[in-house]
Amino acid sequence: MFRWFGSSFWRAMLGLAAALALLAGAPAAYAQKAKAYNAKDCYECHEAIQEFHEKSQHKSVGCDSCHSGLEAHRKAGKGRPVTNNDPASCGNCHKNQFRTMYTMNTEKAAHKEKAVAAGGALDKALAPHGFTREHNEPRSHAFALYDQLVVDRAFGGRFVNKEGRAGLTRMGGNFRIWDVLKDEFPGEPHKAFKPGTAAAANPVCMSCKTSDHILDWAYMGDPKPEAKWSRLSKVNEFVKDTNHALNCNFCHDPHSAGPRIIRDGLIQALSRPEKDTLWHKDPKGAKIEIKELGERGFTRKIATLSRYDAKLQCAQCHVEYNCNPGFDPVTGQAIGMDDQRTNHFPLKSVNDIGQHYKDLRFGDFKHAVTGATLWKGQHPDVEVFYNSVHQKQGADCATCHMPKAKDPKTGKQYTSHWQTSPRHYVKDACLGCHKSWTEKQALYSIDSLKNKWVGKMRKAEFWLTRLIDKYEAAQNMGVEPAVLAEARTKHSEAHIHWEFWSAANGGHFHNPQQFEESINKGMTISQAGIKLLDDAMAKRRAQGSASAAPAPAAAAAGPAAMVPVAAPAAK
Repeated sequence: MFRWFGSSFWRAMLGLAAALALLAGAPAAYAQKAKAYNAKDCYECHEAIQEFHEKSQHKSVGCDSCHSGLEAHRKAGKGRPVTNNDPASCGNCHKNQFRTMYTMNTEKAAHKEKAVAAGGALDKALAPHGFTREHNEPRSHAFALYDQLVVDRAFGGRFVNKEGRAGLTRMGGNFRIWDVLKDEFPGEPHKAFKPGTAAAANPVCMSCKTSDHILDWAYMGDPKPEAKWSRLSKVNEFVKDTNHALNCNFCHDPHSAGPRIIRDGLIQALSRPEKDTLWHKDPKGAKIEIKELGERGFTRKIATLSRYDAKLQCAQCHVEYNCNPGFDPVTGQAIGMDDQRTNHFPLKSVNDIGQHYKDLRFGDFKHAVTGATLWKGQHPDVEVFYNSVHQKQGADCATCHMPKAKDPKTGKQYTSHWQTSPRHYVKDACLGCHKSWTEKQALYSIDSLKNKWVGKMRKAEFWLTRLIDKYEAAQNMGVEPAVLAEARTKHSEAHIHWEFWSAANGGHFHNPQQFEESINKGMTISQAGIKLLDDAMAKRRAQGSASAAPAPAAAAAGPAAMVPVAAPAAK
């Protein structure tokens, strides 16, 4: 006779079965975890890795912790082990760092357009650049890769969330993008599929979001037969080989656990013979040692650091870098992704960036109305911070964005990797130095600086767009080409002193003094351009009036000509 038990009974039985299975497998699982792969077997061929690994904090971490397929690879000397770039593999040991890295800041919502705050001025200032399709403020690092695939300017509307708009409810976390995204146009080339979108993405710009491709990418993204991906790769195929946002190995060497950088454009900038970057002028900056790697027939490079220096490590992404095609402003010739200038880091201040690109002979785009050669900045946050009051006092990005925290269970100290606004940890980020302040005072100071920035930005946009409108009017009136050329030059210069601060994050706080000097300089240049065009149009109108007026009567000869003419009656 059967007796049906309640659901609580079956839940208990299932739990017991799971526990027994876990116990039965425990010895094998424990043995597998305890047995670390003998790294000395790998050192025989990978001598460069031995230098990193043998005496490092990770010396007890076996190669099989991050690589699989080692047995077959070692025996045959061929084949390719699989490398696990998932940050979760680091999170197995570095739990607090991993947890905070992918914690979401819900105050930074998705799709917050910069153009909204600018009241439409941004679209006029950047026309016809792809950023006019959608130019959002950044949100949590967990979405760095995801957001680049779904933004309207990058892939033309190709990729969408499998859950539709409901996908916006995802609260951060480390996730694989192809678990949540789908390609609505598989097999189609890279292009704009939907109205209001653009297809402006390329493999270089994706290298700021993920390092999943690092082992298949030659130095500078140069096309090499042995390298799977390059600057010239089809980006819609390239992204299918990525999954994770901002891998740990951007800043931490997996073999030595030491600080490093991997962005090749930055490494090239730091090794330029001119020694002209902001880092070169920083006597307190970390020292670097460039290492050439690559076991697959092509060169890769990384740079190890003498110590953690967040200015350099954050400069892998939070920096102005060129990652797109353009043109030579001198010849007008197009510059394609086959040219290394499409993977270039200036690492210069707002006052030097314009001349740098002139010397490089690279222009981003020509303005839709004036035809001026304009620069589209990325996010020159590190450049802004250099030479600021905080930087001169010894602070760096981590001081405010990655403060030390304590594990509530163990009491051990760790570095928070949340990397969001210091508003969320004012006590740790601000009050350690400003000891006489309260948290309320610190927040009041931050908000006041932001207010100043907002006001100045709106004023700069007024004068910049006014210059564009004046140019159009002057051109329609037939003002001399030489005057229009001079106005275009002023447009290019004024644009830099607005765009630098429009593209930067937190410029109001990172370097408020430099911001005010630069934004005021840009407004002055815009106003000078407006006056130039106003004067030229006034002259043109005067010339038109003179040519339209009836010709004066010929003067009579002889004494009669000396007879005075009565003045017209007053009206």
